[in-house]
Amino acid sequence: MNATLVLEDGTWYRGVAAGAPGEAHGEVVFNTSLTGYQEVLTDPSYAGQIVTMTAPQIGNYGVTDGDDESRAPRVAGFIMREASPRASNWRADSTLREYLVKHGIVAIADIDTRALTRVLRSAGVMRGIIATGQADPAALADKARAIPKMEGADLVKGVTCAAPYEWRTMSAASGEADQREFGLAPQRVAARRLRVAAYDLGIKYNILRRLDWYGCDVTVFPAQAPPADLLAAGPDGIFLSNGPGDPAALTYAIANVKTLVDSGLPMFGICLGHQVLGLALGGKTFKLKFGHRGANHPVKELQSGKVEITSQNHGFAVDPTSLPSDVTVTHENLYDGTVEGFRHITRPIFSVQYHPEASPGPHDADYLFRQFLDSMERR
Repeated sequence: MNATLVLEDGTWYRGVAAGAPGEAHGEVVFNTSLTGYQEVLTDPSYAGQIVTMTAPQIGNYGVTDGDDESRAPRVAGFIMREASPRASNWRADSTLREYLVKHGIVAIADIDTRALTRVLRSAGVMRGIIATGQADPAALADKARAIPKMEGADLVKGVTCAAPYEWRTMSAASGEADQREFGLAPQRVAARRLRVAAYDLGIKYNILRRLDWYGCDVTVFPAQAPPADLLAAGPDGIFLSNGPGDPAALTYAIANVKTLVDSGLPMFGICLGHQVLGLALGGKTFKLKFGHRGANHPVKELQSGKVEITSQNHGFAVDPTSLPSDVTVTHENLYDGTVEGFRHITRPIFSVQYHPEASPGPHDADYLFRQFLDSMERR
């Protein structure tokens, strides 16, 4: 079956359907990771987005049930140059195509993803549509221009959990412990099991795995849970997760984090959690032209000068000029100089824009989980 990708500026590509039939609507972005397509598909931060993989062949090692980063795929659609028809991997449970069809994800293959990426880098990310079967590009371009923009979009409510849960209980029930065979050993383990209250803004499972392996019992709370609920759990620290959409639209999350900042508890934020924390501390955020998405982004830790190769997935950033004087920038993106991390000078609060839990990606920044552990044990 044929498929067509159309961008809001009228640019279009004809290819073949590589997933479920139908239409997919969203913001078209690109990811430069060579592997990890299943983790990308199931990362809640991609809600509302059609993801282009720049690697030329996708799907060659299939899909494995235990490698999901959330309950189900979260992308709006998926774009590939070449979709492998078979899975060559002893762990695989299905092919990529079977997985996409099962979960209703519309995908397109056999298009020039390099040309598409150059368009998105030059013009910026755009709204777009993938349609299977016969399609009129001009009509689809009109529909694409009617898709709500990412600016001002609260997509967290569509991906957060419905009720609080204990990660250890949920992971044990789902066979999550089997993944330890392939996990990175923690740099150290807490002297006692520490309690962490985590806001689920679209949390990835590997963040919870890393906290658990470092010796933390994590209770995950819905994004709109009042701060009193988190504090009633008696946590040693607060975690703010990754997630999709515009951070400035999350007025409830910003207000809740402001309250938790005043609690004096150690706090660690990642990705959207980093942005929400920046807003709660008095800063501002802005939308990037085409964002940072991939597993090969260099970040400089400013105090030591060390460069980390990091996993990233975000379309907004914190404006460093807007941060108050008691907040200092700790990490910088070496591609464009944007803020990749900050910490509070007098409170045990810090955050990073990138993903130290990787999945997919390198483990250069795993030490940040140890730093969170240190801050909780110093209390």
